Amino acid sequence: MTIHRTSKIALLFAIAFAATALSARPSLAFSEAQQMCTGDAMRFCGHEVPNVQRITACMVRHRAQLSPGCRAVMEREGAARRRAASAER
Repeated sequence: MTIHRTSKIALLFAIAFAATALSARPSLAFSEAQQMCTGDAMRFCGHEVPNVQRITACMVRHRAQLSPGCRAVMEREGAARRRAASAER
């Protein structure tokens, strides 16, 4: 496996992780997050590859600069995480 392909896989994993943590529909969220956020992740966080935690943190730090579609996915999934956390209390 080439370094470029390994980096891309790590980046896609980080996007999925950032957008689907505790989501009720992880496969749908992963697909949508991948489609909406790959370009933003490469532009803003490509230098963090292959560290998944750093890519995830980078995406959160750059939330205001993300494309509207990616930001919407991340905000929707963040709201779902907050609802799930409050339901557990």
